[in-house]
Amino acid sequence: MIERITSNADLEEGMAALVALHPDWQPIVARTGLPPLRLREGGFPGLAAIIVSQQLSVASARAVWNRFAGVFVPLTPERVLAATDDDMRLSGLSRPKQRTLLALASALVERRFAFEALEHASPEEVHAQMTAISGIGPWTADVYLLFCLGHRDGFAAGDLAIQEAARHAFGLTARPKPAELQVMAEAWRPWRGVAARLLWADYALLKRREGINA
Repeated sequence: MIERITSNADLEEGMAALVALHPDWQPIVARTGLPPLRLREGGFPGLAAIIVSQQLSVASARAVWNRFAGVFVPLTPERVLAATDDDMRLSGLSRPKQRTLLALASALVERRFAFEALEHASPEEVHAQMTAISGIGPWTADVYLLFCLGHRDGFAAGDLAIQEAARHAFGLTARPKPAELQVMAEAWRPWRGVAARLLWADYALLKRREGINA
């Protein structure tokens, strides 16, 4: 059975475990305190929201999502596949995001992909199943794994904020590449999901300090 992060108690357990695994986590935990859970809806609406928000600011993502969700009612794979050119234009989505959502909707309707199959899958299996869909990359799979599935051992080695936080927190000379960070994170199993949240929280603090010093 897959262990999940569903409460602050789970985060606290993971934070204590990381500190026990490696002392370098102690100052990070002291700086950040309890990081946000950031759990969100899963399934088609949840993954669609991740796709829509990619490479957008929080405000822009919210605005585009509201437009998209206002056009596609109900928000189902069948409704997306039935979209007209006007629907897509009104949704405000870029062409690549339109293609990704259409590919996802097709995979679901044709039963080449099922969200239920992710519920008991390992992070590696979730990656393989999700990235088999055209337009869905590792970052999208990681975010779904962490925040829609709440997987305890999910991670996001390709996320720039996590890379930069790791560089600063662990005294690295350069921002680690995804493969390098993935190797580092092996030592944090089975609590990589908490490690990711702590590094995101530490990055937010880092940016705040840079803003004050500017």
